[in-house]
Amino acid sequence: EVRVYMLRYICKRVVGVIPTLIIVVTFVFFFVRLIPGDPARQVAGPQATKEDVELVREQLGLNKPLPQQYISYVTGLVKGDLGTSLRTKRPVLTEVQGRYMNTVQLTLLSLTWSVIAGVLIGVWSGRNRSKWQDYTGMTVAVSGISMPSFWIGFMLIMVFAVKYRLLPTTGAGSFKNLILPSITLGVSIAAIIARFTRSSVIEVLKEDYVRTARAKGLREKTVIWKHVFRNCMISVVTVVGLQFGFLLGGSVVTETVFAFPGLGSLLIESVNYRDYPAIQSLILIFSLHFVLINLVVDVLYAVLNPEIQLS
Repeated sequence: EVRVYMLRYICKRVVGVIPTLIIVVTFVFFFVRLIPGDPARQVAGPQATKEDVELVREQLGLNKPLPQQYISYVTGLVKGDLGTSLRTKRPVLTEVQGRYMNTVQLTLLSLTWSVIAGVLIGVWSGRNRSKWQDYTGMTVAVSGISMPSFWIGFMLIMVFAVKYRLLPTTGAGSFKNLILPSITLGVSIAAIIARFTRSSVIEVLKEDYVRTARAKGLREKTVIWKHVFRNCMISVVTVVGLQFGFLLGGSVVTETVFAFPGLGSLLIESVNYRDYPAIQSLILIFSLHFVLINLVVDVLYAVLNPEIQLS
């Protein structure tokens, strides 16, 4: 019976994603058209005549009415065609495939260390509320949230690349290339997770079952990690899921600072060139990640707390 409820819950969430995707696709298409600049002029070149620009606009299909362009765009998406990049003249799907795994590796590494650090600092601060451990942990967390990611990136480059020459500052392909960008990308996320974990730990410590566990004579470590940690994770999972989506979007600044060949730097290059097909596809990919991550978080939420399936 529990499996049936879980299956229904998942199906309900999957169906609910469809309208969201339709709205996202529509918004992305019309939003990109608001970007200043003429992509036809960009492709034709600064020396092109007005007739040449109009010819390029016709070849790109930009002379058609917006509704007709929208229908062509959606039809292509359904067929798995993201269009052709105006900048490189290659299929956008090929451009994305060449950089997608770089961004995924960077994001996963950032999320891994930030979750571990954030949860440990949060639990440490929460179980020692109003003590020096709490003040120290929260000072670190507030500092991590307050510092801009591009500034953190430049400081890391100055120390570990310029001064000590320990790590590379640009490129991809090895684990060393991921270290500095992942630290830059994950600092604020670790701080947010730490603060949220601390609040959850403090709330759970007030529950009756925690006092009962302590009254039974259980060791404090057992109480914290078996009873408190497990129950506070229900709310922390939501934050981690949302932050994973922000990591993918936030990679734009970090990848630019480190000249990292990922989706974020590709988006900047595409915006500078007014590359409509690439911009649309990249924003859609980032949005799709958010939607899918929220779906996974909902399912994990139901697994951790089965009562949600019945609501």
